[in-house]
Amino acid sequence: MRADRPRALLPWNFPWQTNGMSDNVVAPSLVELRQRKSEKWRGFPSDVLPLPVAEMDFPIAEPIKASLRDMIDRSDTGYLGAIPELKESFASFAMSLWGWHLDPNHVRIASDVGVAAVEILRVLIKPGDKVLIDTPVYNNFFNWLNEVKAEIIEVPMRREDLHYTYDLIGIENAYKSGVKVHILCNPQNPTGTVHAKADLQKIADLALEFGVTVISDEIHAPLTYVTEEFHPFLAISDSARRVGITITSASKSFNIAGLKCAILIAEDERLNELLATMPIAVHYRASLFGGVASAAAFAHGSSWLTAALDQLDKNRKLLDSLIRSRIPAINYRIPDCSYLAWLDLSALNLGDNPAATLLERGRVALNSGHTYGAPYSQFARLNFATSPELITDGIERILKAL
Repeated sequence: MRADRPRALLPWNFPWQTNGMSDNVVAPSLVELRQRKSEKWRGFPSDVLPLPVAEMDFPIAEPIKASLRDMIDRSDTGYLGAIPELKESFASFAMSLWGWHLDPNHVRIASDVGVAAVEILRVLIKPGDKVLIDTPVYNNFFNWLNEVKAEIIEVPMRREDLHYTYDLIGIENAYKSGVKVHILCNPQNPTGTVHAKADLQKIADLALEFGVTVISDEIHAPLTYVTEEFHPFLAISDSARRVGITITSASKSFNIAGLKCAILIAEDERLNELLATMPIAVHYRASLFGGVASAAAFAHGSSWLTAALDQLDKNRKLLDSLIRSRIPAINYRIPDCSYLAWLDLSALNLGDNPAATLLERGRVALNSGHTYGAPYSQFARLNFATSPELITDGIERILKAL
């Protein structure tokens, strides 16, 4: 059962104090943001408003800052080794937020979710094997599968207006065709869909019946709004635990993607034996900073996460209001989770690639819809994890481009 809000968690002793730390989730000014060195702020000319990359403009949580300052002050900048505090803190976080009873010994480390997915696939399949994805889906799923030379099987999600659900009949037919692995985006990026427990249970049962391994990417899960209930795949049922592997990270929820640390989890003995055959470097290529910061996030970042969700809730509703009042031809459904808006721009007549047209005419950068699956060329993804002023500016730039 999902709690109304994440609670403070203190499963591990850290060498710094968290008392009195404030939860600042106010995005800096555009002038300040343009001084950042991340791809979001260096990847476009200075006259472009960048709203594509999935990172937040908010200051990171004070406990994370404190953990990193402590390491730097002590010149603790070596390689990542054993990090039991990350395993323990994530297990406590998962229990508190979702009621997921997780053995910390089942938690493994990788440098990021993409690396985890690729390395898991390397031990599960051989080149040419079929891997299923449900589109529209995070565009890097395609890159991961191309890297391992899998045959990509796409099953488009069922759509009613902009409400997406799994096509369970299509999934079953794909399983019957010889699919070896099914990668879930749970919750779904870019649509912001939090999947129904009954649908996840059906997928688990079908996967067990047809011998399919399910990899569940749950990186956006902690950003589920309080009106919805997220269900970790491995917590669904015994059948899910027999077929499932979870990959996740603190990177999206706590805005530390550049620190490079992710988590992979299997609770089935057979699957753990397979994961044990991955190269040991999968763990050691992760960042020490990332591991310690992630542990701090899961252990002490809950109040910041609550504040971030409150601000994001306001932002998703502001975006809805702006679209309705300024550009009602855009079709937008308020997402169930995270800070990504999936915009249907088909009524705007912006050509084959609306996002490219908006970049050229309006100097606002969005993600092109076709990268999430070929049928979605008239869509674009917009990141609203910024200030209300920049969200408003983004909509005004789109309007001027029409």
